[in-house]
Amino acid sequence: MNYKNITIAGSGVLGYQIAFQSAFHGFNVTVYDITDENLEKAKAKFSSLSLDYKNDLNATQQQIEKTRQNLNYTSNLADALKDADLLIEAVPENPTIKIDFYKKVAKVAPEKTVFVTNSSTLLPSHFAEYTGRPSKFLALHFANTIWIHNTAEIMGHDTTDPNVFKDVVAFAKAIGMLALPLKKEQPGYILNSLLVPLLSAATNLLVSEVADPKTIDKTWMKATGAPLGPFGILDVVGIKTAYNINKIAAEETQDALKIKTVAYLKDNYIDKNKLGVSTGEGFYKYPNPAYKNSDFLEV
Repeated sequence: MNYKNITIAGSGVLGYQIAFQSAFHGFNVTVYDITDENLEKAKAKFSSLSLDYKNDLNATQQQIEKTRQNLNYTSNLADALKDADLLIEAVPENPTIKIDFYKKVAKVAPEKTVFVTNSSTLLPSHFAEYTGRPSKFLALHFANTIWIHNTAEIMGHDTTDPNVFKDVVAFAKAIGMLALPLKKEQPGYILNSLLVPLLSAATNLLVSEVADPKTIDKTWMKATGAPLGPFGILDVVGIKTAYNINKIAAEETQDALKIKTVAYLKDNYIDKNKLGVSTGEGFYKYPNPAYKNSDFLEV
């Protein structure tokens, strides 16, 4: 693996984390987003990430300054890709948006550039034909708060070059990840194959008016000893991601409960910009959500 220049497309919940983590480990990183406004928001998030790295990883000020020097920003796609060894796509979890993006990057990326998707639930084979380089395309999926929950699931498709796969595994290790290679395509990888049913069950209980978010979270946390309940997790993951996943499922299945869930999330959270931790409010208010209170689980 001789990657040096990494381009991160999308500076949202996971995109800015992947960018910072890669820069922290010495890679030259270009952050691309469609507007300069989005890039300015990402820069502001890097300030809070710097504190997280100091608190959680004992990072020094010198390391943080070097990380910042390794970060570049642009809203020009051709400029973002001109020297890229690896492109990590972290655009919204919407097939139409992703396909349109790959059609564009296929026209401007150098031949050497390997493409990976950070899609949470969609398979690389869904997009391979649009990349112009299916043998150099696969999935690299990160969990949220990647500097702590440092998993990287690597998943190829039928025509992914095995050597490219090995290089991406090596890159994941180089940025401090626990590399987790998958032997075949699996919707949701390992993590989301386990997590999505939990979150789906929780939203089903909410939308069906069985219980409110706090009661559902208290049940899960107290009974299992988990530090977060499903709605606390949804706030971290991002309610917009959950909305997009449910919207795709609703359109494909026409399931009445999925349709109701999509409408519920849209009316109560998406339209009100209550997207979770990233906007300061979702099912809970941040930076001090109720589930962190010492009496949250008391009788």
